[in-house]
Amino acid sequence: MTDLYQPLRVGKVDAPNRIFMAPCTRCRADLDQIPTAIMAEYYAQRATAGVLITEGVNPSPLGRSELNQPALYSDAHERGWIPVVDAVHEAGGRIFAQLMHAGRVSFPELLSGAATPVAPSAIRPDPDFRGYAVRCPRHDRPYPTPEALDAAGVEREIGHFVDATVRAVRAGFDGVEIHGAGGYLPMQFLSSSTNHRTDRYGGSLENRSRFLMDCVERASEAVGADRVGVKLSPAFNFNDVYDDAPQDLYASVAQRLSACGIAFIEVSDYRGRHSVREFDPVALIRRNFAGVVVANGGFDRDSADELVKSGGADAVSFGSMFIANPDLPERFRIDASLSRPDRSTYYTTPDGDLRVGYTDYANLRLEVL
Repeated sequence: MTDLYQPLRVGKVDAPNRIFMAPCTRCRADLDQIPTAIMAEYYAQRATAGVLITEGVNPSPLGRSELNQPALYSDAHERGWIPVVDAVHEAGGRIFAQLMHAGRVSFPELLSGAATPVAPSAIRPDPDFRGYAVRCPRHDRPYPTPEALDAAGVEREIGHFVDATVRAVRAGFDGVEIHGAGGYLPMQFLSSSTNHRTDRYGGSLENRSRFLMDCVERASEAVGADRVGVKLSPAFNFNDVYDDAPQDLYASVAQRLSACGIAFIEVSDYRGRHSVREFDPVALIRRNFAGVVVANGGFDRDSADELVKSGGADAVSFGSMFIANPDLPERFRIDASLSRPDRSTYYTTPDGDLRVGYTDYANLRLEVL
């Protein structure tokens, strides 16, 4: 039995609490995908999280999903992250970079050289799917049909994940989280609806898992498995990506990741319109993964504490609560009131003022003053 304020070893870092910050898309990088100074302030404000996991960071010239999404595939990107990581560490925090490759859910104008989006197979997302509210050119029309990666392309994109992992550690990150959830490229390989390949990366559960496992294993070889985490969303069909037998698939994936000795799995238990509720995804991963399990999705202080005390997860990550409450662990500790996030400023800000809805949420100390 434990609680949210007991320390936890997560790979190479010691988390002082089990209240993690979940990855949250914020779109405050510049148009070259280089992190901005205000991003350092934003993440440092939230450094009391047990572990901070950044927004999705694009690891590849073909991986961009949003305007103003940060990236990590060039020297300029790598240099841009150093002040962010340094600010978090100076504030006493621990930070992992989430590596997120959009795959087929992108548009040519977002990609280097106006390239066609890539995917395991040339299967177009449902034309009626738009996902979140409009925040960039991505959602003003249906997605195009992606280009199926050939063998050389698969190898190239795996290489980008590994290179971004090395760059992240070189920039000072405590580790990376490979985004295998949310309908992005690794999940597109995992899922029967989007992977119709007949080579070694398609067909059986083992073959469809190969892209993710190759990324994880090679990244682990490069920087150590204790610097690598993975995000999974077994019951979430967002971005029109789903599997015919998700329980079998994700039990197998969790077992293989367990054997790798990675730092953690963050598992999202979203309960919205794109969810499958026939099973508990957190419990599924917990049964099949021997390492640190971080639960995410729809938790409050009491439900998170209950889950951790029961052993259902080792930690819980929070998204919108951390956006509006940079000192969330302290607010939870004393059961203080919580500020509400302004959803209209999640991805854009009025008059181009990047601070609005980003770094202008007060902490308790400032509220008292």
